[in-house]
Amino acid sequence: MAAAQSRLFAGACATMLAFGIVMALLGAILPELVRRLSMGLGQAGHLFLALNLAMLAASLTVGPAIDRFGFRAPMTLGPLLAAAALALIGAAGAFAQLVPAMLLLGFGGGALNATSNTLTADLHSDEKRKSAALNLLGVFFGLGALLMPLLVGVSVERAGLSPLLYGTAAGCVLLALACAAQSYPQPKAAARGGSGGFWRLASNRVVLLFGALLFFQSGNEFLLGGFISTFLASGIKLSESVASFSLTSFWAAILVARLLWGRVLRAIDGRRLIVASAACAAAVSVALAAAPSPGFAVAMVPLLGFSLAGIFPTTLGLAGSRFAAQSGAVFGLLFAMALTGGMTLPWVAGQLGDIWSIRATMSVAPVGFVWILAIASLSGRIARCEVQSKG
Repeated sequence: MAAAQSRLFAGACATMLAFGIVMALLGAILPELVRRLSMGLGQAGHLFLALNLAMLAASLTVGPAIDRFGFRAPMTLGPLLAAAALALIGAAGAFAQLVPAMLLLGFGGGALNATSNTLTADLHSDEKRKSAALNLLGVFFGLGALLMPLLVGVSVERAGLSPLLYGTAAGCVLLALACAAQSYPQPKAAARGGSGGFWRLASNRVVLLFGALLFFQSGNEFLLGGFISTFLASGIKLSESVASFSLTSFWAAILVARLLWGRVLRAIDGRRLIVASAACAAAVSVALAAAPSPGFAVAMVPLLGFSLAGIFPTTLGLAGSRFAAQSGAVFGLLFAMALTGGMTLPWVAGQLGDIWSIRATMSVAPVGFVWILAIASLSGRIARCEVQSKG
Protein backbone atom coordinates (compact mmCIF):
# COMPACT_ATOMS: atom_id res chain seq x y z
CA MET A 1 0.00 0.00 0.00
CA ALA A 2 1.37 3.44 -0.95
CA ALA A 3 2.33 5.91 1.76
CA ALA A 4 -0.69 8.17 1.07
CA GLN A 5 -3.05 5.18 1.24
CA SER A 6 -1.41 4.02 4.45
CA ARG A 7 -1.98 7.42 6.05
CA LEU A 8 -5.62 7.41 4.98
CA PHE A 9 -6.12 3.88 6.29
CA ALA A 10 -4.49 4.90 9.58
CA GLY A 11 -6.95 7.81 9.80
CA ALA A 12 -9.84 5.44 9.12
CA CYS A 13 -8.58 3.12 11.87
CA ALA A 14 -8.37 6.00 14.37
CA THR A 15 -11.91 7.04 13.45
CA MET A 16 -13.15 3.48 13.88
CA LEU A 17 -11.44 3.35 17.29
CA ALA A 18 -13.54 6.37 18.30
CA PHE A 19 -16.64 4.67 16.93
CA GLY A 20 -15.91 1.61 19.06
CA ILE A 21 -15.71 3.83 22.14
CA VAL A 22 -19.02 5.48 21.20
CA MET A 23 -20.78 2.16 20.68
CA ALA A 24 -19.52 0.52 23.87
CA LEU A 25 -20.13 3.58 26.00
CA LEU A 26 -23.80 3.18 26.87
CA GLY A 27 -23.56 -0.53 27.63
CA ALA A 28 -20.47 0.01 29.80
CA ILE A 29 -21.93 2.83 31.88
CA LEU A 30 -25.54 1.59 31.94
CA PRO A 31 -25.31 -0.08 35.38
CA GLU A 32 -23.91 3.18 36.82
CA LEU A 33 -26.62 5.25 35.10
CA VAL A 34 -29.32 2.87 36.34
CA ARG A 35 -28.03 3.25 39.89
CA ARG A 36 -27.42 7.00 39.75
CA LEU A 37 -30.60 8.02 37.93
CA SER A 38 -32.94 5.22 39.11
CA MET A 39 -33.62 4.04 35.55
CA GLY A 40 -35.49 0.90 34.49
CA LEU A 41 -34.71 -1.46 31.63
CA GLY A 42 -37.49 0.12 29.58
CA GLN A 43 -35.86 3.54 29.90
CA ALA A 44 -32.53 2.02 28.92
CA GLY A 45 -34.21 0.67 25.80
CA HIS A 46 -35.41 4.21 24.98
CA LEU A 47 -31.82 5.47 25.20
CA PHE A 48 -30.69 2.83 22.70
CA LEU A 49 -33.61 3.83 20.49
CA ALA A 50 -32.57 7.50 20.51
CA LEU A 51 -28.92 6.62 19.90
CA ASN A 52 -29.71 4.47 16.90
CA LEU A 53 -32.36 6.80 15.49
CA ALA A 54 -29.71 9.52 15.23
CA MET A 55 -27.24 7.07 13.69
CA LEU A 56 -29.90 6.12 11.15
CA ALA A 57 -30.29 9.77 10.15
CA ALA A 58 -26.52 10.11 9.84
CA SER A 59 -26.23 7.01 7.64
CA LEU A 60 -28.87 8.20 5.19
CA THR A 61 -27.22 11.60 4.81
CA VAL A 62 -23.48 11.03 5.29
CA GLY A 63 -23.07 8.11 2.86
CA PRO A 64 -24.45 9.87 -0.25
CA ALA A 65 -22.67 13.08 0.82
CA ILE A 66 -19.33 11.24 0.80
CA ASP A 67 -19.89 10.12 -2.80
CA ARG A 68 -20.70 13.66 -3.90
CA PHE A 69 -18.56 15.92 -1.71
CA GLY A 70 -15.80 13.78 -0.18
CA PHE A 71 -14.62 12.71 3.26
CA ARG A 72 -13.23 15.78 5.03
CA ALA A 73 -16.40 17.30 6.53
CA PRO A 74 -17.90 14.09 8.00
CA MET A 75 -14.50 12.87 9.23
CA THR A 76 -14.18 16.13 11.19
CA LEU A 77 -17.80 16.55 12.29
CA GLY A 78 -18.22 13.04 13.71
CA PRO A 79 -15.60 13.33 16.50
CA LEU A 80 -16.78 16.84 17.42
CA LEU A 81 -20.37 15.69 17.91
CA ALA A 82 -19.20 12.71 19.95
CA ALA A 83 -17.16 15.02 22.18
CA ALA A 84 -20.18 17.26 22.82
CA ALA A 85 -22.32 14.23 23.67
CA LEU A 86 -19.79 12.85 26.15
CA ALA A 87 -19.66 16.19 27.95
CA LEU A 88 -23.47 16.26 28.20
CA ILE A 89 -23.60 12.73 29.62
CA GLY A 90 -20.99 13.66 32.22
CA ALA A 91 -23.14 16.57 33.38
CA ALA A 92 -26.54 14.79 33.24
CA GLY A 93 -28.52 14.64 36.48
CA ALA A 94 -31.77 13.15 35.15
CA PHE A 95 -32.93 10.68 32.52
CA ALA A 96 -34.43 13.43 30.31
CA GLN A 97 -31.00 15.08 30.00
CA LEU A 98 -29.54 11.91 28.52
CA VAL A 99 -31.84 11.91 25.48
CA PRO A 100 -30.27 14.90 23.62
CA ALA A 101 -26.84 13.52 24.48
CA MET A 102 -27.78 10.19 22.87
CA LEU A 103 -28.97 11.99 19.73
CA LEU A 104 -25.67 13.85 19.39
CA LEU A 105 -23.70 10.72 20.16
CA GLY A 106 -25.66 8.73 17.60
CA PHE A 107 -25.26 11.23 14.76
CA GLY A 108 -21.58 11.66 15.49
CA GLY A 109 -21.11 7.89 15.71
CA GLY A 110 -22.97 7.40 12.43
CA ALA A 111 -20.59 9.82 10.72
CA LEU A 112 -17.57 8.02 12.21
CA ASN A 113 -18.88 4.66 11.03
CA ALA A 114 -19.82 5.70 7.50
CA THR A 115 -16.59 7.56 6.78
CA SER A 116 -14.17 4.97 8.15
CA ASN A 117 -15.81 2.01 6.41
CA THR A 118 -16.35 3.77 3.07
CA LEU A 119 -12.80 5.13 3.00
CA THR A 120 -11.36 1.69 3.75
CA ALA A 121 -13.50 0.05 1.07
CA ASP A 122 -12.48 2.65 -1.51
CA LEU A 123 -8.78 2.06 -0.81
CA HIS A 124 -8.98 -1.65 -1.80
CA SER A 125 -10.26 -2.89 -5.16
CA ASP A 126 -10.03 -6.70 -4.79
CA GLU A 127 -13.07 -8.27 -3.04
CA LYS A 128 -11.10 -10.52 -0.71
CA ARG A 129 -8.63 -7.77 0.20
CA LYS A 130 -11.54 -5.39 0.76
CA SER A 131 -13.22 -7.82 3.18
CA ALA A 132 -9.88 -8.49 4.88
CA ALA A 133 -9.18 -4.76 5.27
CA LEU A 134 -12.67 -4.13 6.66
CA ASN A 135 -12.16 -6.92 9.21
CA LEU A 136 -8.82 -5.34 10.15
CA LEU A 137 -10.60 -1.99 10.48
CA GLY A 138 -13.05 -3.76 12.76
CA VAL A 139 -10.14 -4.62 15.05
CA PHE A 140 -9.94 -0.93 15.91
CA PHE A 141 -13.65 -0.90 16.62
CA GLY A 142 -12.93 -3.76 19.01
CA LEU A 143 -10.06 -1.84 20.61
CA GLY A 144 -12.31 1.13 21.27
CA ALA A 145 -15.14 -1.04 22.50
CA LEU A 146 -12.69 -2.94 24.71
CA LEU A 147 -11.13 0.22 26.10
CA MET A 148 -14.34 1.82 27.37
CA PRO A 149 -15.65 -0.97 29.68
CA LEU A 150 -12.09 -1.58 30.86
CA LEU A 151 -11.72 2.06 31.88
CA VAL A 152 -15.16 2.01 33.47
CA GLY A 153 -14.27 -1.07 35.52
CA VAL A 154 -11.01 0.49 36.68
CA SER A 155 -11.92 4.12 37.27
CA VAL A 156 -15.62 4.62 38.05
CA GLU A 157 -15.52 3.29 41.60
CA ARG A 158 -12.37 5.34 42.30
CA ALA A 159 -12.87 8.66 40.50
CA GLY A 160 -16.47 8.62 39.28
CA LEU A 161 -17.89 8.62 35.76
CA SER A 162 -17.63 12.31 34.78
CA PRO A 163 -13.79 12.62 34.62
CA LEU A 164 -13.64 9.61 32.31
CA LEU A 165 -16.26 11.09 30.00
CA TYR A 166 -14.61 14.51 29.88
CA GLY A 167 -11.20 12.98 29.13
CA THR A 168 -12.66 10.92 26.30
CA ALA A 169 -14.34 14.04 24.91
CA ALA A 170 -10.97 15.81 24.79
CA GLY A 171 -9.53 12.88 22.82
CA CYS A 172 -12.36 13.18 20.29
CA VAL A 173 -11.56 16.87 19.76
CA LEU A 174 -7.92 15.99 19.00
CA LEU A 175 -9.09 13.35 16.52
CA ALA A 176 -11.27 15.92 14.73
CA LEU A 177 -8.27 18.23 14.32
CA ALA A 178 -6.16 15.39 12.89
CA CYS A 179 -8.90 14.36 10.45
CA ALA A 180 -9.32 17.94 9.22
CA ALA A 181 -5.61 18.03 8.27
CA GLN A 182 -5.73 14.89 6.04
CA SER A 183 -5.77 14.90 2.21
CA TYR A 184 -8.61 12.73 0.88
CA PRO A 185 -9.50 11.22 -2.51
CA GLN A 186 -11.69 13.27 -4.85
CA PRO A 187 -15.43 12.50 -4.67
CA LYS A 188 -16.50 9.66 -6.95
CA ALA A 189 -17.78 11.15 -10.22
CA ALA A 190 -20.07 8.15 -10.76
CA ALA A 191 -22.19 9.24 -7.80
CA ARG A 192 -23.00 12.70 -9.20
CA GLY A 193 -26.25 11.62 -10.78
CA GLY A 194 -28.79 12.98 -8.28
CA SER A 195 -31.02 11.18 -5.83
CA GLY A 196 -32.61 8.81 -8.36
CA GLY A 197 -29.64 6.45 -8.28
CA PHE A 198 -29.78 6.33 -4.50
CA TRP A 199 -33.41 5.21 -4.49
CA ARG A 200 -32.78 2.68 -7.27
CA LEU A 201 -30.14 1.16 -5.03
CA ALA A 202 -32.67 1.08 -2.19
CA SER A 203 -34.85 -1.30 -4.22
CA ASN A 204 -32.00 -3.50 -5.45
CA ARG A 205 -32.54 -7.13 -4.41
CA VAL A 206 -28.94 -7.72 -3.36
CA VAL A 207 -28.77 -4.50 -1.34
CA LEU A 208 -31.99 -5.47 0.44
CA LEU A 209 -30.63 -8.92 1.30
CA PHE A 210 -27.38 -7.49 2.64
CA GLY A 211 -29.40 -4.91 4.57
CA ALA A 212 -31.70 -7.53 6.10
CA LEU A 213 -28.68 -9.53 7.23
CA LEU A 214 -27.11 -6.47 8.83
CA PHE A 215 -30.47 -5.55 10.43
CA PHE A 216 -30.23 -8.63 12.63
CA GLN A 217 -26.46 -8.50 13.06
CA SER A 218 -26.39 -4.88 14.18
CA GLY A 219 -29.42 -5.41 16.40
CA ASN A 220 -27.70 -8.31 18.11
CA GLU A 221 -24.41 -6.44 18.53
CA PHE A 222 -26.19 -3.50 20.16
CA LEU A 223 -28.33 -5.81 22.27
CA LEU A 224 -25.42 -7.89 23.52
CA GLY A 225 -22.99 -5.00 23.98
CA GLY A 226 -25.69 -3.04 25.79
CA PHE A 227 -27.17 -5.70 28.06
CA ILE A 228 -24.43 -8.26 28.80
CA SER A 229 -23.07 -6.36 31.81
CA THR A 230 -26.58 -5.75 33.14
CA PHE A 231 -27.45 -9.43 32.60
CA LEU A 232 -24.37 -10.55 34.53
CA ALA A 233 -24.97 -8.03 37.32
CA SER A 234 -28.72 -8.44 37.85
CA GLY A 235 -29.44 -11.87 36.39
CA ILE A 236 -26.30 -13.79 37.37
CA LYS A 237 -25.61 -11.68 40.51
CA LEU A 238 -22.03 -10.70 39.74
CA SER A 239 -20.64 -7.40 41.00
CA GLU A 240 -20.80 -4.42 38.64
CA SER A 241 -17.01 -4.32 38.29
CA VAL A 242 -16.80 -8.05 37.43
CA ALA A 243 -19.67 -7.65 34.96
CA SER A 244 -17.86 -4.74 33.31
CA PHE A 245 -14.63 -6.74 33.01
CA SER A 246 -16.60 -9.63 31.51
CA LEU A 247 -18.05 -7.26 28.92
CA THR A 248 -14.45 -6.33 28.16
CA SER A 249 -13.80 -9.98 27.24
CA PHE A 250 -16.66 -9.81 24.73
CA TRP A 251 -15.01 -6.93 22.88
CA ALA A 252 -11.54 -8.49 23.24
CA ALA A 253 -12.77 -11.66 21.54
CA ILE A 254 -14.22 -9.59 18.68
CA LEU A 255 -10.84 -7.91 18.30
CA VAL A 256 -8.92 -11.20 18.17
CA ALA A 257 -11.38 -12.76 15.72
CA ARG A 258 -11.20 -9.83 13.32
CA LEU A 259 -7.42 -9.95 13.37
CA LEU A 260 -7.71 -13.61 12.33
CA TRP A 261 -10.34 -13.00 9.64
CA GLY A 262 -8.27 -10.11 8.28
CA ARG A 263 -5.74 -12.73 7.22
CA VAL A 264 -7.92 -15.76 6.53
CA LEU A 265 -10.37 -13.96 4.25
CA ARG A 266 -7.68 -13.52 1.62
CA ALA A 267 -7.97 -17.26 1.00
CA ILE A 268 -11.61 -18.23 1.73
CA ASP A 269 -15.07 -17.19 0.56
CA GLY A 270 -16.66 -14.54 2.75
CA ARG A 271 -20.16 -16.01 2.50
CA ARG A 272 -18.99 -19.30 4.03
CA LEU A 273 -17.53 -17.40 6.97
CA ILE A 274 -20.82 -15.56 7.53
CA VAL A 275 -22.85 -18.79 7.54
CA ALA A 276 -20.48 -20.57 9.93
CA SER A 277 -20.27 -17.56 12.24
CA ALA A 278 -24.06 -17.18 12.43
CA ALA A 279 -24.58 -20.85 13.26
CA CYS A 280 -21.98 -20.77 16.02
CA ALA A 281 -23.26 -17.49 17.47
CA ALA A 282 -26.83 -18.83 17.59
CA ALA A 283 -25.74 -21.81 19.67
CA VAL A 284 -23.55 -19.79 22.05
CA SER A 285 -26.17 -17.08 22.61
CA VAL A 286 -28.70 -19.76 23.63
CA ALA A 287 -26.17 -21.10 26.12
CA LEU A 288 -25.53 -17.64 27.56
CA ALA A 289 -29.22 -16.79 27.97
CA ALA A 290 -29.79 -20.10 29.79
CA ALA A 291 -26.52 -20.04 31.76
CA PRO A 292 -26.89 -22.17 34.91
CA SER A 293 -24.00 -20.58 36.84
CA PRO A 294 -21.87 -17.42 36.95
CA GLY A 295 -18.76 -19.24 35.73
CA PHE A 296 -20.56 -20.70 32.73
CA ALA A 297 -22.03 -17.31 31.80
CA VAL A 298 -18.65 -15.59 32.02
CA ALA A 299 -17.10 -18.29 29.81
CA MET A 300 -19.80 -17.85 27.13
CA VAL A 301 -19.30 -14.08 26.79
CA PRO A 302 -15.94 -14.10 24.91
CA LEU A 303 -16.97 -17.15 22.87
CA LEU A 304 -20.02 -15.25 21.69
CA GLY A 305 -17.90 -12.24 20.74
CA PHE A 306 -15.55 -14.45 18.73
CA SER A 307 -18.45 -16.16 16.97
CA LEU A 308 -20.18 -13.02 15.70
CA ALA A 309 -17.10 -10.90 14.93
CA GLY A 310 -16.68 -11.59 11.22
CA ILE A 311 -20.27 -11.17 10.08
CA PHE A 312 -20.61 -7.39 9.80
CA PRO A 313 -17.30 -6.40 8.12
CA THR A 314 -17.34 -9.38 5.76
CA THR A 315 -20.85 -8.46 4.59
CA LEU A 316 -19.65 -4.90 3.97
CA GLY A 317 -16.73 -6.24 1.96
CA LEU A 318 -19.05 -8.24 -0.29
CA ALA A 319 -21.34 -5.24 -0.77
CA GLY A 320 -18.45 -2.85 -1.39
CA SER A 321 -17.09 -5.06 -4.15
CA ARG A 322 -20.49 -5.50 -5.76
CA PHE A 323 -21.21 -1.72 -5.77
CA ALA A 324 -17.73 -0.18 -5.88
CA ALA A 325 -18.75 2.93 -7.86
CA GLN A 326 -21.45 3.85 -5.33
CA SER A 327 -19.89 2.63 -2.11
CA GLY A 328 -20.89 5.64 -0.01
CA ALA A 329 -24.55 5.46 -0.96
CA VAL A 330 -24.69 1.67 -0.63
CA PHE A 331 -22.94 1.71 2.72
CA GLY A 332 -25.31 4.47 3.83
CA LEU A 333 -28.31 2.32 2.95
CA LEU A 334 -26.81 -0.75 4.61
CA PHE A 335 -25.96 1.19 7.76
CA ALA A 336 -29.49 2.60 7.80
CA MET A 337 -30.99 -0.88 7.65
CA ALA A 338 -28.46 -2.16 10.17
CA LEU A 339 -29.23 0.65 12.57
CA THR A 340 -32.94 0.04 12.22
CA GLY A 341 -32.11 -3.34 13.72
CA GLY A 342 -29.92 -1.60 16.28
CA MET A 343 -32.92 0.50 17.29
CA THR A 344 -35.48 -2.27 17.21
CA LEU A 345 -33.94 -5.36 18.80
CA PRO A 346 -32.50 -3.69 21.96
CA TRP A 347 -35.79 -1.83 22.45
CA VAL A 348 -37.80 -5.07 22.12
CA ALA A 349 -35.33 -6.83 24.40
CA GLY A 350 -35.65 -4.10 27.03
CA GLN A 351 -39.44 -4.33 27.00
CA LEU A 352 -39.29 -8.12 27.38
CA GLY A 353 -36.93 -7.63 30.32
CA ASP A 354 -39.43 -5.32 32.00
CA ILE A 355 -42.27 -7.82 31.44
CA TRP A 356 -40.41 -11.01 32.37
CA SER A 357 -36.72 -10.92 33.27
CA ILE A 358 -33.27 -10.06 31.98
CA ARG A 359 -32.99 -13.63 30.66
CA ALA A 360 -35.90 -12.84 28.34
CA THR A 361 -33.91 -9.84 27.14
CA MET A 362 -30.96 -12.06 26.25
CA SER A 363 -33.15 -14.63 24.50
CA VAL A 364 -33.79 -12.23 21.61
CA ALA A 365 -30.23 -12.67 20.28
CA PRO A 366 -30.46 -16.36 19.20
CA VAL A 367 -33.51 -15.59 17.06
CA GLY A 368 -31.56 -12.88 15.26
CA PHE A 369 -28.63 -15.18 14.52
CA VAL A 370 -30.94 -17.80 13.02
CA TRP A 371 -32.30 -15.15 10.65
CA ILE A 372 -28.74 -14.17 9.68
CA LEU A 373 -27.98 -17.80 8.86
CA ALA A 374 -31.06 -18.06 6.65
CA ILE A 375 -30.42 -14.78 4.79
CA ALA A 376 -26.72 -15.55 4.22
CA SER A 377 -27.63 -18.93 2.76
CA LEU A 378 -30.18 -17.31 0.44
CA SER A 379 -27.76 -14.61 -0.73
CA GLY A 380 -25.17 -17.27 -1.49
CA ARG A 381 -27.63 -19.14 -3.72
CA ILE A 382 -28.49 -15.90 -5.55
CA ALA A 383 -24.79 -15.14 -6.12
CA ARG A 384 -24.22 -18.64 -7.55
CA CYS A 385 -27.22 -18.26 -9.87
CA GLU A 386 -25.92 -14.93 -11.14
CA VAL A 387 -22.48 -16.43 -11.85
CA GLN A 388 -24.07 -19.33 -13.76
CA SER A 389 -26.29 -16.96 -15.77
CA LYS A 390 -23.28 -14.85 -16.77
CA GLY A 391 -21.42 -17.97 -17.75
